[in-house]
Amino acid sequence: QVQLVESGGGLVQAGGSLTLSCAASGSIFRINSLAWYRQSPGEQRELVASITSGGSTNYADSVKGRFTISTDTAKNTVYLQMNSLKPEDTAVYYCNADVTWYRGIYSSRGNYWGQGTQVTVSS
Repeated sequence: QVQLVESGGGLVQAGGSLTLSCAASGSIFRINSLAWYRQSPGEQRELVASITSGGSTNYADSVKGRFTISTDTAKNTVYLQMNSLKPEDTAVYYCNADVTWYRGIYSSRGNYWGQGTQVTVSS
């Protein structure tokens, strides 16, 4: 019922910047929250940043002051602006959405993941 499509990953030198985007589509009634996670080889997936429908944000300590999460509600899109990138930020970044969706008169709530986008920071 809901699809998430990410873009914006790539290769960047340490100290550089990248912006990730994630567009949600489908039978969306309301997006309750959006988040970015990342996973490095051999590591567990970890929360990077999240934002609620009310605009409250939360960041992992490791990215505070360097990353900014934001949304364009008209486009159902979430962004992750990443500045001062470090080699340890190298990972696959995943978009996550908590969505209330509808089908006819029926609605429900679900949690959805994007396909992931690779971010590589070279030293």
